Amino acid sequence: MHTSRAVKLASLLTMLLMSGCNPIAALKPTPPPKLLEETDTPNQAAEFLEDIEHKTFDFFWANANPKNGLVPDRYPTRTFASLAAVGFALTSYPIGVERGYVSRADARDRVLKTLRFFRDAPQGNAIKGFAGFKGFYYHFLDMETGVRFNEQSELSMIDTSLFMAGVLFCQSYFDASDPQEKELRKIADGLYRRIDWAWASRDDGVVALGWSPELGFHPKNWRGYNESSIMYILGLGSPTAPMPASSWQSYTSTFDFHWVNEGEWYLSFPPLFGHQYSHVWIDFRDIRDAYMRNKGIDYFDNTRRAIYAQRAYVIANPMKWVGYSSRMWGITASDGPTDAKLEYNGETRAFHSYAARGAGGAQNYDDGTLAPNAVFGALPFAPEIALPTLRLMQEQYGKYIYSTFGFVDAFNPSFNYEDVKLKYGRVLPGVGWVDNDYLGIDQGLTVTMIENFRSGLIWRIMRRNPYVRRGLERAGFQGGWLDTTG
Repeated sequence: MHTSRAVKLASLLTMLLMSGCNPIAALKPTPPPKLLEETDTPNQAAEFLEDIEHKTFDFFWANANPKNGLVPDRYPTRTFASLAAVGFALTSYPIGVERGYVSRADARDRVLKTLRFFRDAPQGNAIKGFAGFKGFYYHFLDMETGVRFNEQSELSMIDTSLFMAGVLFCQSYFDASDPQEKELRKIADGLYRRIDWAWASRDDGVVALGWSPELGFHPKNWRGYNESSIMYILGLGSPTAPMPASSWQSYTSTFDFHWVNEGEWYLSFPPLFGHQYSHVWIDFRDIRDAYMRNKGIDYFDNTRRAIYAQRAYVIANPMKWVGYSSRMWGITASDGPTDAKLEYNGETRAFHSYAARGAGGAQNYDDGTLAPNAVFGALPFAPEIALPTLRLMQEQYGKYIYSTFGFVDAFNPSFNYEDVKLKYGRVLPGVGWVDNDYLGIDQGLTVTMIENFRSGLIWRIMRRNPYVRRGLERAGFQGGWLDTTG
């Protein structure tokens, strides 16, 4: 490496890690590739992240219903409100304050209006006319009334958890003594305390996948490593109706792992969002439960390994998709062009519309669709490979996928079928399929993980939330910041 390039790389990494939250420390990762030397100066990287963070924040500020704080599942296509997207919106508002996008008073008022609405939204077990039951809320809500959108919308334990993570973040962030912030904290506390986690837990402590008035509890439960870690931690932290103490052990007993390199493994979950969502609100660096103490790593390191494993799969590109490379990856739950089987390079391939895509070939719905939010969600864990990929996405496809509120949800350079009916987006000759919509949950992952990467804001604030701390301790986590902050 030339001396000037080495200095440039060192300078950029210094800028990336100046917040003090070093995502590379104390890990045993695959050595990072020498890619940053080929991309931006520190100022250019900072400007890029600032631009996308501001645009993505504006998605929530501009599109939330001003009367009740509900956030659309997608935009500009209008359908219904997403409960999880409201949780991400609540998390984004303090980010806007810290970055100077909005005033603290305006953000406080938006949060307070949202929390008042959910406090007063009707709870009950009838099929229609209710927003939730037992303190939980339905996955999808009517944008205007806030009640269950339709009979396909289930009472969602995981979406309630993502919503509640945003509520608790605001409770800890808005810590002033003025009457409005006091009221905000009181309502947040009431929303959390009224959730009946014990009701949703099975005999062995695992949590039901969902519930509906028509069918009762879903026959499947939240097992195996996935995005539900945040749900179990919040459920264990409840002072009113917590999950059984056995819940975390029951959850981890169902984990599966894959070998990455000789002597190195990671917990398997093909879509990247399952490795990222819980980490939005919980700083897992250097804290370990019994499962990870036995393995000798932490969940932060596990996510880093999963990111590198997906990138290795994309480089290998066993399905020969267009554009896949060391600097073009990001497979996760996202929009896609359509649900159809089509001929591709002499083979029949299945393409999907919205699907939980993951690395691993056709069985994991890899259909050539890439989602920028998956790479933004990787920033705190592997900036040395995430930033070059994001910059290449902007440079190569930006005119088609980067607009008012940042990156649209997804694109697929391999999909060039102009005579196929599409579920979402459009096909551009020579470019492939590109989405038309932004998705609330994916916008949320983008803005929150940019901020955690830049400053660690959400992690710092959530460290002092007593419910999160109690949940982690009941799950058996020890070490790191749990031993040094109170």
